[in-house]
Amino acid sequence: MSPVVIALVLVYLIWGSSPLATKVLVMDEPALLVSGLRFTIAGLFLGALAWWRHGRPKLGRDDLRQVVLLATGAILISNGCNALGFQHVPSNVGALLNATSSLMIAGLGTLGPRASRLDATAMVGLLLGVIGVALVLDPFGNADTSELAWSGVVLVGCLGWSVATIYYRNIETANPPETVLAMQMLVGGLGLLTWSQVSGEPFDTDWTPEATTAFLWLTVMSTCIAYSAYNFLVRQSTPVIAGSFGYVIPGVAALLGWLVLDERLSAAQIAGMAVILLSTALVTGYANRWLNRRRVTRPG
Repeated sequence: MSPVVIALVLVYLIWGSSPLATKVLVMDEPALLVSGLRFTIAGLFLGALAWWRHGRPKLGRDDLRQVVLLATGAILISNGCNALGFQHVPSNVGALLNATSSLMIAGLGTLGPRASRLDATAMVGLLLGVIGVALVLDPFGNADTSELAWSGVVLVGCLGWSVATIYYRNIETANPPETVLAMQMLVGGLGLLTWSQVSGEPFDTDWTPEATTAFLWLTVMSTCIAYSAYNFLVRQSTPVIAGSFGYVIPGVAALLGWLVLDERLSAAQIAGMAVILLSTALVTGYANRWLNRRRVTRPG
């Protein structure tokens, strides 16, 4: 099994369970505070490991600028908005909205020195993705105005993540990927802690068994392991492959939300999930590859 496939499996499975863990955590704890703690701890741990493996990080002006920009998009905006949004949006809806990151990454991947062009099928997929998001938001169904607004906050987080992904793909760094990831997490974690205090969040936690388990899962598995795997994919594969986690995560998250939190999706939202998955298949080229495989294997 190739390293890219292993990294994909880790990202699919771990991040598929992360929406549930995020929902459990932010229901009991201050959202920005625990998110900041999570990334600060992970950044310190991964930073120590990267220092041991690669030596002292290079901290020139360009290096620091790159880290700050990456941390702003991939940690501060992405995870800050998701943490706040998940306080008000069901985990399964949040996961479906996060699936649009795959579409955003593919679209933004047409820009920059390492651009990947999209064919007509992929462009149709992007348009379908917009329709899928509209169905998931379900403005004429169960969602109220407040939930729609918080869904918009989650989508802002998705955009931050997608922009940071393409930015990282197109830059040349003086530090190894492990060092960049660790510094990005540390800077982003400190930024989230600052945001928490500026916004007036109470510096108070109630570490219930559920919240503690969710925090440990997100810190160790989602932040340290899955982020490292995704970081590898961004540098070693195309934007389409790196963003393909959106093809698997919604189903995993919807199932776990139903089993653990008894969350339900409306008929429109289920249709939206199907449309988003179809659009992702078109954008990533999976649909074309599947059809070509059927033509090759068809008898006669």
